Amino acid sequence: MNTYFVTGISTEVGKTIASAIITEALEADYWKPIQAGELNYSDTYKVEKLISNNKTIFHPNTYALNAPMSPHAAAAIDGIQIELKNIKPPKIKNTLVIEGAGGLYVPLNDTETIFDLIKPKYKVIVVSRHYLGSINHTLLTVNALKEKGLNVSIIFSGEEHKTTEDIIKKMTQIPVIGRINEEPYFDKNVIKEYAEIFKASL
Repeated sequence: MNTYFVTGISTEVGKTIASAIITEALEADYWKPIQAGELNYSDTYKVEKLISNNKTIFHPNTYALNAPMSPHAAAAIDGIQIELKNIKPPKIKNTLVIEGAGGLYVPLNDTETIFDLIKPKYKVIVVSRHYLGSINHTLLTVNALKEKGLNVSIIFSGEEHKTTEDIIKKMTQIPVIGRINEEPYFDKNVIKEYAEIFKASL
């Protein structure tokens, strides 16, 4: 079973749309271990509404937290503590897409972060979106993953910014799966079109 872990260089960079495209392309199962906030309109719900294939199974969050905050803080408000030992990937035979929360070093508790959810065998996909400081955030993210010996690739999200993307490609030397443009909207058809384009690179 192949497992893909989708992480971002920050929050709101397009992880959920990227996860939907990858899930559709691979007809994979989808799992978001930790959801913080928007429980009535969660990332799992959003991805489910964008998927066309009938093979994907959506697995429940291990932690569904009420406040739209860093998981450690949202958990504290809910009167619980996130424990890594409780976050166990579903036992399946299909490919699995795991969507992280924010970036790699988002804290789960006082000692552990999202990074600790990533196992050595996972293929990690970094979603990078251009903004002032995004080159630094992308290089820090990619280099941290490479230092752990992980299989890393990148998806660019949003409007193209050639100088930013060129230097990221030169300095990281990792595969680029593709670009998700700034579309007017994302629906099942748009996701399916991207899935067909990205499939060969996954």
